[in-house]
Amino acid sequence: MMNFEDIRPYRDDEVPATIARLLNDNEFIDAICAYKLADKPAWLRNLLKPLAKRKLAKELAHLKTVKDVQMLCERYVHSVIETSTSQLSFSGLENLARDTAYLFMSNHRDIVMDPAFVNFALYHHGLETAELAIGDNLIKKPFVADLMRLNKSFIVKRSASGVREKMQAYSNLSAYIQHTIDKHISIWIAQKEGRAKDGIDRTDPAIIKMFYMSQKKSGASFSDYINWLKIVPVSISYEYNPCDEMISRELYETRHKGSYQKAEGEDDRSIVTGITGYKGDVHIAFGKPLEGEFEDADAVAREIDKQILENYRLHTSNHVAAASIYPEMGFTQKSDENQIKRSAFMDRLANCDAELHEIFLTMYANPVIQQQKIRAQN
Repeated sequence: MMNFEDIRPYRDDEVPATIARLLNDNEFIDAICAYKLADKPAWLRNLLKPLAKRKLAKELAHLKTVKDVQMLCERYVHSVIETSTSQLSFSGLENLARDTAYLFMSNHRDIVMDPAFVNFALYHHGLETAELAIGDNLIKKPFVADLMRLNKSFIVKRSASGVREKMQAYSNLSAYIQHTIDKHISIWIAQKEGRAKDGIDRTDPAIIKMFYMSQKKSGASFSDYINWLKIVPVSISYEYNPCDEMISRELYETRHKGSYQKAEGEDDRSIVTGITGYKGDVHIAFGKPLEGEFEDADAVAREIDKQILENYRLHTSNHVAAASIYPEMGFTQKSDENQIKRSAFMDRLANCDAELHEIFLTMYANPVIQQQKIRAQN
């Protein structure tokens, strides 16, 4: 039996000790103060740190199980939804059974909010929340790893180096996914490593191949195993990407300078912006579980892409961007589109440096292009 101790989420019996460890982690307390007291100067945050720690200890004292942790997280997610979205909607949940485990595979736009929205939808529709795949590149600090593993996250070892180490990491991950689904626990994983910063959502077949690694010696056919996993494509669409200007700058400098050097703390700021920044209307569309004959990983990836792109809900921001940057393709701004939303998007564009406009618009326009292409193939 494979050992999953270094990647699995924490169990109920590990919650109290992990909470105690967090409360004694200065970096964690500093991060909480920076978030809770963001409008206060640094010297005052330091002065209030002991008080903040006592208040946090009181708030976390009742957490004894993973479910307790998730209930607390749900309150925070609900608060984020209230302050950063104008509307949150769901579709396709009628395709899911309450007594079945699924492998949810979504497009990837935001590190934290993508899986948070998926689990929020499942929870509020009476379904068990999924375990979440998170790359070890995002949990370099011990307190971040503790927080994520408390909240039903398991670790994907992307930093593994060398062919043998990578193969072992992928094999172990594949076995863990099989082990978890077999226990009737659902899983969420992104369709590719890293966010789709350019707005092009495309499944990486290598991830599909990883799923099957644990089954190669079992005699199970590739197609049968894909059916057993019950892969559900999920489309996550944001009216606005809170990090759009930051991403546009990164893509611009990479294009024109050959590389982009992140500033110190930029990853942390990107995560916070993705959580707290304004997203406008957000829609989460659950597709239908994959079934049928699949020759290889590429065939599975194509079906996932088809569902994600067909179910992707386009916003005024997407239509306006496509009409602005691809007029030769016949895209026009729809007459029934909300003029207020159209103006809001153009104001958002105007706040970016002019040199970023093409990349900014392309990011929002690409979902329109991709959806048109996939529908033309049917």
